[in-house]
Amino acid sequence: MTDRRLRKIVIVGGGTAGWMTAAPLVQRLGKGCEIVLIESPDIATVGVGEATLPTIRYYNAALGLDHADFLRKTQASFKLGIEFKDWGYLGNRFFHGFGDFGPKIEGRSPHMHWLHLARIDKNIPSYENWSMSTLMARNHRFAPANPDDPYSYGFHFDASLYAIYLRDYAVQRGVTRIEATINDVELRPDDGFIAAVKLKDGRRIDGDLFIDCSGFRGLLIEGALKAGYDDWSDKLPCNSALAMLCAKAEKLEPFTTATAKGAGWQWRIPLQHRTGNGHVYSNAFTTDDEAARVLIEGLDGAPLDEPRQLRFVTGRRRKSWLKNCVAIGLAAGFIEPLESTSINLIENAVGKLIELFPDRDFAPESTFEFNRYMAYRYESVRDFIIMHYKLTTRTDTEFWRYCANLPIPDSLNHQIELFRETGRVVIYDQEGFGDPSFISMLLGLGVVPKADDPFVAALDRDALQAHMASVRAAIIQKVAGMPYVGDYLARAVAQ
Repeated sequence: MTDRRLRKIVIVGGGTAGWMTAAPLVQRLGKGCEIVLIESPDIATVGVGEATLPTIRYYNAALGLDHADFLRKTQASFKLGIEFKDWGYLGNRFFHGFGDFGPKIEGRSPHMHWLHLARIDKNIPSYENWSMSTLMARNHRFAPANPDDPYSYGFHFDASLYAIYLRDYAVQRGVTRIEATINDVELRPDDGFIAAVKLKDGRRIDGDLFIDCSGFRGLLIEGALKAGYDDWSDKLPCNSALAMLCAKAEKLEPFTTATAKGAGWQWRIPLQHRTGNGHVYSNAFTTDDEAARVLIEGLDGAPLDEPRQLRFVTGRRRKSWLKNCVAIGLAAGFIEPLESTSINLIENAVGKLIELFPDRDFAPESTFEFNRYMAYRYESVRDFIIMHYKLTTRTDTEFWRYCANLPIPDSLNHQIELFRETGRVVIYDQEGFGDPSFISMLLGLGVVPKADDPFVAALDRDALQAHMASVRAAIIQKVAGMPYVGDYLARAVAQ
């Protein structure tokens, strides 16, 4: 039987996407398949994806990364969720925490019981008091989560340092790094597959599988193979961003902050050595100069650089895997980092590539499944982000009035209206945001269900109130016993 295994993989582009792809591939393939990564010294990485979802912990663990070493070398801090300010209406403040709102009662989600009690007792504390991650964040506390804990966490880190960290990991295990600029892409005349990339210095790098991590331009997937791009600008209005660094705050906060502004929103990501900031906006509703002014005025530390301008078109490639080329990261698509999904989508793509790893025959069924999966993941994230904009009652700027009238997919409309009518949550994408995330966003943005769950309403009120009070007391007690996040991080880094 002919050996059809891949002999050589060429990754075009470094940065977060390139090295997050190279590291697990070389870990699994070892010297059985040559892996080459080409990164250009002339192209800067975007570097805005510094906040993550909890899934990054599983990615790091799969590589066998040392936790303390990772924290030190990437200047990482802990992330329990996202605090939203001025979303929905001016003065609004709520938290999207990583975790649930306590154990189910009689098979029903705890938020249903809180909703029922809140109709009876107007003095009941906010539903957020049953979210351990929220209480931890509000009190600046942190402890690593055990498997049975009702909270989770991700990280903030310096994306450039994380890429270097993974680069060292991958190169030590056999990845060949070439620093060069690609001048041309050579296609096979018989089937249109990529045969090689040609470098500015005259070298020709051939391969069996090519992975495009070249960023927005999609050098291989679009420039050479013309995969096509689905533009979602009509669904998500922002198309510009300014990124800027400032000095670290005196007190470390274990969460990302997303503050709505007149024509977009501003992020704040605290690290050990500095704070990352950015302003995502639509240049149809404000100027770049005004956006920069808003960003600078929103800093809580001394500026460390000048605002860096980014332009983007929200959307995805129509095919992330075409012929013998797989696009990962920004080459595959872009959705603004409002819920820190950019790195998660890289994880998804790398994981699915490994699951469907091809031989030199490139079975079309595997290609089809990869594209189906990634399309669904991008669309699921897109719809969750749309909800943040659509459910606004703000009328103070033209931008927010525009957002309130955005057309939305029927599936998202059903999710919103089902919750509005019954308090129930339907999740289409089981690998995406779950019940607690939708509950946090829907309640936080002011969607109050009209009716109680009949089974919840039938429970004994006194017993239910006592149970909810005991759960809340247990959460408060556990959080009070945790160290401050800055103290915990200092000890963890020193290990």
